[in-house]
Amino acid sequence: MVTTKFTLAQKRNRLLGRALAIACAAALWVAFVPGAAADEHDKLTYITFSAPVEIPGKVLPPGTYAFKLLDSTGNRNIVQIFDKDQKKLYATILGIPNYRPEPPDKTIVRFEERASGSPEAVEAWFYPGDPYGVEFVYPHQRAMELAKRTGHNVLSMRDDQAKTISTTATSASDPGIKAMQNTDVTGVSPSGGPVDITIIVASPAR
Repeated sequence: MVTTKFTLAQKRNRLLGRALAIACAAALWVAFVPGAAADEHDKLTYITFSAPVEIPGKVLPPGTYAFKLLDSTGNRNIVQIFDKDQKKLYATILGIPNYRPEPPDKTIVRFEERASGSPEAVEAWFYPGDPYGVEFVYPHQRAMELAKRTGHNVLSMRDDQAKTISTTATSASDPGIKAMQNTDVTGVSPSGGPVDITIIVASPAR
């Protein structure tokens, strides 16, 4: 089993399709270990963050987490984030498939830019060898704040769906998870206005 470590940049490069490495006072590195015994369909991956990171609904402290798909139906994905032993469920997140013309050869976690002193916000997760990653959907109010802060479009859902993020349910048939899968997903521009979600997920990979 191989672990890859690298420094995540604070700025994204849409044209080159990769992050620019920049020096910062508190560098954030991430380690990835695909789950060797996992079924391919759940894409189990262990990810270690060296600093706090924001996900929809909460901020994760530094540590190792298990990312896995609970369900992937049509154009909606449900990602669940556990502790490394998969005993504690931290979040249940709605995602929209994001296509990369060239499948990555290693796990990629893409971040939004952050303000000084703020945790980086996870924008998308790509599994090795899969051209379709998962672009995370944030509650609307937080999506508006992130879009304004970063200058980038952000996927959003109704704020009343935020309660499902903290659910303890691990079945795709749970009513709350079904409601999340069927909720309206929109895009928010840096100005706070609406933007079509296809513009967000069809933007060049970065």
